[in-house]
Amino acid sequence: MRDEDINWDTSAQKRLSYNSYLKVPELLNLQQFETESEAHDELLFIIIHQAYELWFKLILFELEAAAARLDMDDVYEATRLLERVNKIERLLVEQIHILETMTPRDFLSFRSALNPASGFQSIQFRELEFLSGIRRGAVLKGIELTDDQRETLERRLSEPSLRTKFYEFLQRRGFDVDIPPDDVELDGEAGERTYNELRRLYENPEKYYHIYSCAEAMVEHDQNILQWRFHHVRVVERLIGTKMGTGGSPGVKYLQRTITKRAFPMLWAVRGMLNDEAFFETERGITQTLDGDDA
Repeated sequence: MRDEDINWDTSAQKRLSYNSYLKVPELLNLQQFETESEAHDELLFIIIHQAYELWFKLILFELEAAAARLDMDDVYEATRLLERVNKIERLLVEQIHILETMTPRDFLSFRSALNPASGFQSIQFRELEFLSGIRRGAVLKGIELTDDQRETLERRLSEPSLRTKFYEFLQRRGFDVDIPPDDVELDGEAGERTYNELRRLYENPEKYYHIYSCAEAMVEHDQNILQWRFHHVRVVERLIGTKMGTGGSPGVKYLQRTITKRAFPMLWAVRGMLNDEAFFETERGITQTLDGDDA
């Protein structure tokens, strides 16, 4: 069928179209060069980072929804939303390598025009950290913020994190766990008791399948952020070496320090505490049961 043979509904088209719904003209007008010569790779740099901010917006939306679902004890839906977040984050890890198509010389052709802007100033990425459970309030001192932005970040810091929501959920489901303070691992009797309960979860994934799946989705979220940080460091090092960051940070040296930060450290640590013998006993029992069924 030819285009001219299609009976287009022009009245509906005036009310809403693909371009008006997605605000495409406005979107395509947001890429403004800072260099007078319009350095060729500046457009690439702008689009990649604008795309990141759009994805960050969706990640925040889904993490908030997942936290709300945990409050409702709807662990299935919380896990489903976290799995969506994880797929987006894997895309973000891949996306950063598009920047490697720039040579160091290409980047230097417009890098000076970026001063003092820096990725360190991404408000949404800080929201993502705070919402997940990586709470470093001191980071606000190094970011120039509007009143609205400061209010947003301070609200994120004051609200329960996704990590807190998860441990509250575990308590309601009968696990005798304490809620780890932000950026601090539990120790002493509270830490031992909580680790024992997490071991119970991880040694019995069949019994607690949906809770276990949610815990692992959170670990994957943590891992994706760690991987993004690692790849980001390597891409920046490839482009600028040991130069200072455009926002005045130590550049690669600062970024390198960020790749150890985790939102769910106890969920990482507990897998090193699992009892090998308990696993083999479980496997032996399953085998014996199956042999008995065959008989």
